[in-house]
Amino acid sequence: MSHKPPHMRKLEQAYKCMDMGSFTTDGSDKRTESYLSLGLTVSPSKKKDTDFPKVLSLLATYLDRSVQRNEELLDSNKIKESSTIFHGQRAPDLSINLYAERIFKYSECSPSCFVLALIYMEIYIKQPHVYMTSLSVHRLLITCVVVAAKFTDDAFFNNAFYARVGGISTVEMNRLELDLLFNLDFRLKVSLETFRSYCLQLEKEAKVFVLERPIQGHGINGAKDLSHSGLHF
Repeated sequence: MSHKPPHMRKLEQAYKCMDMGSFTTDGSDKRTESYLSLGLTVSPSKKKDTDFPKVLSLLATYLDRSVQRNEELLDSNKIKESSTIFHGQRAPDLSINLYAERIFKYSECSPSCFVLALIYMEIYIKQPHVYMTSLSVHRLLITCVVVAAKFTDDAFFNNAFYARVGGISTVEMNRLELDLLFNLDFRLKVSLETFRSYCLQLEKEAKVFVLERPIQGHGINGAKDLSHSGLHF
């Protein structure tokens, strides 16, 4: 009889799907309008026939702001950064927005995964001297979306597929996932109130901020075919 390593047992326990009914809304929910505005109600079966949900662009705007602010502070030596497993040697070619759209298009995850991913990202960067920058934000985003999809969605792909979507190797995808899970202490469940508060926070991006310049490397016009990602991490 084989014995699984402790971290594998924790991983299986962490990915016990929670009841997604907690994220559904009805007419009496005062925040139904917020969910509709973000596009969280897009049905997976109709997703390909609609535009990308608004949550993607708003999340990208929020992350762009965070990255630009952090890099300005780093350039002025006002903060010090510790390198993490999510740091690459150079910024990817795709903007955060195009990268998020690529993930959504190929992973076929529910839009709510991107809200949950943001929550995981913000928990992760609570570590001392850890900040989101152009060298780390893409890897952190794909990893958090993968973890969110495995936790909340009824169906999901394996890490080899997600690695191709994210433009990284399967080995790296596995390492990033485990590092994130350990730093989250395998606590993936988020309260409905926390989820709602992040929805409202993202919705405010549309009202108070107009993105001036997304983070880009060499300017790619759109997400490429999955077999030729061209992400160049």
